[in-house]
Amino acid sequence: MSFDPKVVRKAVTHLRTTDPIMRDVIDRMGPFRMQRSRRYFQALTRAIVAQQISSKAATSIWRRLRESVRPGHITAETIARMSVDQLRASGISPQKAAYMHDLAARVQSGTLKLNRLSQHADERVIEQLVEVKGIGLWTAQMFLMFSLGRLDVFPHGDLGIRTAIRNLYGLSDLPDQKTCVPIVKPWRPYATVASWYLWRSTDEDDSW
Repeated sequence: MSFDPKVVRKAVTHLRTTDPIMRDVIDRMGPFRMQRSRRYFQALTRAIVAQQISSKAATSIWRRLRESVRPGHITAETIARMSVDQLRASGISPQKAAYMHDLAARVQSGTLKLNRLSQHADERVIEQLVEVKGIGLWTAQMFLMFSLGRLDVFPHGDLGIRTAIRNLYGLSDLPDQKTCVPIVKPWRPYATVASWYLWRSTDEDDSW
């Protein structure tokens, strides 16, 4: 699902106007094409799979997991029914299997109501998600951006984001959160859109 085109145009205009470096990135990268996923449980499960491994490995494991539940889909019910050994057969570590089972249990019991998260402010969404084993701030921020479509999220701990800022803004080291604050300030309230362009710039540098 795409973002509202009118909102995207407004966000891109804002970024181009307030930050000349971001304007150059936008000109180079082209239109904003970030997509949203409304399958909330699946999005969180995939984020757990992707933790601390390469994108290529995560894609391979995710594909095997999806194949293992066909003709069904990855839901709280299907994951809850799978044993740790069955999850491991898809390449998922025992620790991540435990995380996925905890997420499934919370959703099934109603402790975590994924379909209601869109009604809450960003901070409250993060508070609820980080109660799940294996879901930290970064995963919660990815959910805000890619599932709920929140426009002003800046994942300051993301390595790709920090690398892009270092490269684009001429820094000698990867920036910490304090260093990022004055750089990010002109992007508000569209830090999510700016972050997407930062990721894309890193993709270009790595020839992905």
